[in-house]
Amino acid sequence: MNFKNTFRLSLQWLIICTLIGLFSGSASAFFLVTLEWVTQIRENHNWIIWLLPIGGFCIGLLYHFYGTSVVKGNNLLLEEYENPQQAIPFKMAPLVLIGTLITHLVGGSAGREGTAVQIGGAIADRFSNWFQLDKTDRRTILILGISAGFASVFGTPLAGALFALEVVYFSKINFKSVVLSFVVAFVAYYTVEFWQVEHTQYSVPILPKINGINLVWTIGTGILFGFAALLFSRTTHFWNQLFSKYIQYAPIRPLVGGIILAVSIYCIGTTKYIGLGVPEIMKAFSTPNESYDFLLKILFTGFTLGAGFKGGEVTPLFFVGATLGSALSGIVPMPIALLVGMGFVAVFSGATHTPIACTVMGMELFGIESGIFIGIACVVAYFSSGSIGIYASQIVKGPKYHFYQKINRFRLDLF
Repeated sequence: MNFKNTFRLSLQWLIICTLIGLFSGSASAFFLVTLEWVTQIRENHNWIIWLLPIGGFCIGLLYHFYGTSVVKGNNLLLEEYENPQQAIPFKMAPLVLIGTLITHLVGGSAGREGTAVQIGGAIADRFSNWFQLDKTDRRTILILGISAGFASVFGTPLAGALFALEVVYFSKINFKSVVLSFVVAFVAYYTVEFWQVEHTQYSVPILPKINGINLVWTIGTGILFGFAALLFSRTTHFWNQLFSKYIQYAPIRPLVGGIILAVSIYCIGTTKYIGLGVPEIMKAFSTPNESYDFLLKILFTGFTLGAGFKGGEVTPLFFVGATLGSALSGIVPMPIALLVGMGFVAVFSGATHTPIACTVMGMELFGIESGIFIGIACVVAYFSSGSIGIYASQIVKGPKYHFYQKINRFRLDLF
């Protein structure tokens, strides 16, 4: 390839990254602002929670009539990456945005990562047709969409770029994709900054000494975080399968689920387990949580998403890890904020099979000084969380795959 062609291709990809970053970052900024707006409406008018059945039915009808081709959400992006067939319909973006806002308005327990990633993927895949890209370059485009969406919605460009690469386990990835993933992540991140939309700030002010005792405690808590990730993934899949099995007409699933959710929220007498749960996450850094808080968040989120409401899983995973770490502070002799920070990203690591991205995310959010503890917790949670994550279409490869293959062979030999 001569210099002229190299320059032309480099300029083309720089333009693509810039445009995807600008569009995805702007969409994430709009999403974050509107999400905060509907959350405030719900918190100021708790009676809206009784509209959960109506909200769920509206989401169900919306996807039944207009969104059957995009109902798989993040799994569709992963499937198209592994086996490119056809472009991601652009309607994925407005549908998931509307569905997520309705979910949070009426009180469902869900996150925001799935929404931002799907919006980013739908926007990015427009460039596949516009530039007549082949299958290899289309995989790069999908990585860019995931990277831009994740980086912009959480304010973590390094983790966003790595997450997009790691969630597909670096499969069929070339060096170009790696570089471009970081470029688009930073463009998307600074676009949100340009729109002056703020991300939540966290702090781990006190760190213990790095010694044998503390490292053992870190490994032990990492195993528990992995088990929590496993429970979260299995719970979400369980409710999804249960609703699909017994309720054939899809729009009725969130209607029935909404009735059960509304009654359940009324019976427990608190709204701490619905929505994103960011205020509870912030409290966890200084005040020990009850031992059952993380379990109830798993139950409410798994049920919400399994019933057919829309939103992501990652912020609820943050809640689960943070509140579990906070509860463990009564037993584990380590600073509560560090335990919360470790759980925050370690449960996410286990549920998505992305320990590298989660370790980097922890350092971006809590400071590089906490990297040793966070890294160990993420890797241990990654190995102890089972072979099934929150994304059913994700291909699990690498060390974790071989680890569980050996366990299965050992079981067969033993029995």
